[in-house]
Amino acid sequence: MPCQGLTQPPVTPDDLDYELPPEAIAQSPLAERDRARLLVDEGAAVAHRRVDDLPGLLAPGDVVVVNDTRVLPARLRLRRTTGGAVEVLLLHERDDGDWEALVRPSRRLRPGEVVAPEAAAASVRVEIRDDLGEGRRVVRVDTGGRPLLKVLDEVGTVPLPPYITAGISDPERYQTVYGRRPLSAAAPTAGLHFTPELLTRVRDAGAEVVAVELAVGLDTFRPITAARLDDHDMHTEQYNVPAQAQQALAGAERVVAVGTTVVRCLESWAATGEASGRSSLFIRRPYEWRVVDALMTNFHLPRSTLLCLLDAFIGPRWRTLYAAALENGYRFLSFGDAMFVSRSEPGLEPM
Repeated sequence: MPCQGLTQPPVTPDDLDYELPPEAIAQSPLAERDRARLLVDEGAAVAHRRVDDLPGLLAPGDVVVVNDTRVLPARLRLRRTTGGAVEVLLLHERDDGDWEALVRPSRRLRPGEVVAPEAAAASVRVEIRDDLGEGRRVVRVDTGGRPLLKVLDEVGTVPLPPYITAGISDPERYQTVYGRRPLSAAAPTAGLHFTPELLTRVRDAGAEVVAVELAVGLDTFRPITAARLDDHDMHTEQYNVPAQAQQALAGAERVVAVGTTVVRCLESWAATGEASGRSSLFIRRPYEWRVVDALMTNFHLPRSTLLCLLDAFIGPRWRTLYAAALENGYRFLSFGDAMFVSRSEPGLEPM
């Protein structure tokens, strides 16, 4: 595996690469959410447990933080007036009311061109506007005065990641059980493992559960394409840390983040002092951690910003943990298994 060495921070995407066999990528969720496997880093050893064992890893004084955004049904399959197919994935709304979107095929669409669903009665038209590069465009969405969320529920679909090649019969399996506002372009996948019963058991263990919001965006499911990490353009994401969560966190003995989106939300709040806003925080070594002490997270794509965050959290030991997961048949990515790690000083541990 490419690596800068045992202690040096990653410099290029190659330093975040590892071999991910296609058969290790989970293509569908388990029948029972909390029966996924949970790899627990115990420092000198690795324990193989299940997600429903999580309460045993918690203690009174812990604050477990979840991201309660829902995934927007924001993938629109549209047509040009010439009949050509166009796919628009709405990413986030801009201050001027337009949207940033992933558009395919972006290069063939001129500014000002309007695309719409085939059905004549469909009440949405999308005007293609500025080219932002990497397939991203500014688009203007016309719903004829109807609420956008209602229209998306009618004509949009939940966007599964591109590495999931088959659909799912129940779209709610790509939503968390505690999701509230539809804001995200992808699921906060570590939260997919939770059930109402598991949340009750977490509270019974003495931990407090609080929710924050981070609207999951493009960097969650796209590998880093820049030659050097210094040149990576981190896309912004909307976040919010409500007053209730702030109060709980102020008295926490240990902060346990459920997913990297929670990490980015909490660390953005701590870095800026602003409880809500838009974050472009790219967490990488060396990084001064301010809030998060432990992390439950799924296994991430090679060469991704999420893997870079994990490297900043536990240092190069992630390679040992990922190798152990692959060797023991863990399922990777959005519908896969999870791991539980505690923050360590990067680069100080033997590989």
